[in-house]
Amino acid sequence: MRGKDLKRKKIQWFKLAVCLAIPLAAGGLSAFLTRDSMKIFGSLAQPPLSPPAWLFPVMWTALYILMGLACYFVITSPKVRYENRPDMHRALFWYGLQLFFNFCWPIAFFILRVWMISLIWLAVMEILIIAVTVSFAKFSGKAVLMMIPYILWTAFAGYLNWGIFILN
Repeated sequence: MRGKDLKRKKIQWFKLAVCLAIPLAAGGLSAFLTRDSMKIFGSLAQPPLSPPAWLFPVMWTALYILMGLACYFVITSPKVRYENRPDMHRALFWYGLQLFFNFCWPIAFFILRVWMISLIWLAVMEILIIAVTVSFAKFSGKAVLMMIPYILWTAFAGYLNWGIFILN
């Protein structure tokens, strides 16, 4: 066996399940509350590059899984020691806050239909996601990699939100 294989950690299944369940539950509840969102989205004038409606639930599910994995990599990191536990708790606070913003955005956009407020909310959410990613970097490079698609997709969502604000 190689040295790297000897250092490989055992998966902590309960922690992994909780880390995956939290963002998936937040996303699932938000999707349930906005279950007619794709009909609404389809009825709006959309900017160029708008993806097909079926892609949104697929992408968001993948992103929630990646978020959960990022969180798992942080809380199980060997870099979490007593002296830097406050940094981990701060990172998890920002993680929870961005997840709350993520939960609320579809409600503002699809139910309340406040396009400009949704756009501002999404911009704050993007800043929070970047802050989470930076704070996760102290503990896990893998966590950072898991967050990059989320940063990119949220930026794209901002483009779509802006386009819908302008066109509707």
